[in-house]
Amino acid sequence: MSYRAEVIADRSGKWVGNGCRFATHPEAAAYVADLMYRWTSVLETRVVQCDDEVNYEWRAGKAFPLITGGPVA
Repeated sequence: MSYRAEVIADRSGKWVGNGCRFATHPEAAAYVADLMYRWTSVLETRVVQCDDEVNYEWRAGKAFPLITGGPVA
């Protein structure tokens, strides 16, 4: 289980997101708040729970990808 951030960024009313999946709702909420601050066209935001694997973490005000499968050479 993970959490994804979604936005509505145009008048279509369609929710869209990307591939970032966070372990907690607060991480995803901080990420989407930062995204809304940087994208001036965002009209609405939300955080949705999903079954995808966690692949990002929110740390020190930034999203960092998690490395899976062991260390990278």
